[in-house]
Amino acid sequence: MTEPVLDVHLTPEDAAVALRAEARAGLTARPKWVSPKWFYDAVGSDLFEEITRLPEYYPTRAEREILVARAAEIAALTDARALVELGSGSSEKTRLLLSALRNHGTLTEFVPLDVSPSALTEAAKAIMADYPGLRVHGVVGDFTEHLGLLPGSPPRVVAFLGGTIGNLIPEERDKFFSSVREVLSTGEWLLLGTDLVKDPEVLVRAYDDAQGVTAEFNRNVLRVMNRELDADFDPDDFAHVALWNAEEEWIEMRLRAVRPVKAHVAALDLDVEFAEGEELRTEVSAKFRREGVERELTAAGFTLHRWWTDSEGRFALSLARAIP
Repeated sequence: MTEPVLDVHLTPEDAAVALRAEARAGLTARPKWVSPKWFYDAVGSDLFEEITRLPEYYPTRAEREILVARAAEIAALTDARALVELGSGSSEKTRLLLSALRNHGTLTEFVPLDVSPSALTEAAKAIMADYPGLRVHGVVGDFTEHLGLLPGSPPRVVAFLGGTIGNLIPEERDKFFSSVREVLSTGEWLLLGTDLVKDPEVLVRAYDDAQGVTAEFNRNVLRVMNRELDADFDPDDFAHVALWNAEEEWIEMRLRAVRPVKAHVAALDLDVEFAEGEELRTEVSAKFRREGVERELTAAGFTLHRWWTDSEGRFALSLARAIP
């Protein structure tokens, strides 16, 4: 087996600079925040995989149900030669799409984009082993910055699954959809996974599970800052909070100081204080309605071609086509 091709547009040094800039901006803001992208070191990624298997966390199962039912239809509609996946490309969901496109007879190339070179290389090798003859062209990059550098032979389908689009606030989503549209030729495709608005109790449970796995995942961002920024946060000083913001229609994850906190971030020469009860926002996870998704896609130059939900109407996959 030959080695996968990797284009590196984001080095570890780039990532470190970005973390320092975002950490300074977020920790000096009012209210304080950090970016959810920093959850996903090796420990955080393992914790998230555990979260996807929890009984309360339905999105992964719901999206998989749709893909099992619709992957062959997606292949037939798109005739895609290349599958571009934003996020690691080793999951079962990826393989459902790859297998459907291969069986349809059009697939020649897989283009996974991820911020982690090691995760990307491992995923690419696994795909190459299971799909002999498939070209795998990985891109080490950030989907908010490097979409314009995506390779792949048209017609392509860009898959952005898992509801990750919900981690972007509306202005960021507008920029993201426009960036995807700019890189695609007319007639190419975007396959988008979106979690849907539903009973807030169901939503909150999905982000505050009984076993406390999501709480550990949330506090892991403090450990990442301790390691990468030579900070001295004590994760036990913070309680995990998940709440439904009805006005914005998103879940917010926060870390709430259970006592007054003073921490030093040596890499930034920054002292950070939290009053008891003060919160650090670590993630938003927007939930969607069909009309909102269609409106945002249309504004960016797409037409909504298909809309599928799981049997319980909890999650949606939309297939949108780039228009002139």
